[in-house]
Amino acid sequence: MRKLISTLAITGLTLGVAGTAVAGSHGDMIKEGQDVYHGKSRGNCIACHEISDPIANQAGNVGPMMIAMKARYPNKAELRAQIWDATAKNPLSIMPPMGKHNILTEDEIDAVVEYIYQY
Repeated sequence: MRKLISTLAITGLTLGVAGTAVAGSHGDMIKEGQDVYHGKSRGNCIACHEISDPIANQAGNVGPMMIAMKARYPNKAELRAQIWDATAKNPLSIMPPMGKHNILTEDEIDAVVEYIYQY
């Protein structure tokens, strides 16, 4: 019994530490997504899409506004797929296939999804 309690205590401590690490990395991921979204050398999403982020300036209006993303994409995987290759659903889309054409890495796409999903 004592061994079981010790094991559970160690497991609980490990899970607590892991949970803290995950929370920190999620914040880092959102910051990376923000950098990619606004960065002219990587995603440059801001050139076409308006977002209500206070750092946004000179947002484009060619693509849809980044608003109510959780309501529009209740399944994050669908939002990610849209960024990865918008032409899959709409062959006439003017949005570059960010993943398919290796414009963004898989990690950068994940970060952008996390960033815009909060709007």
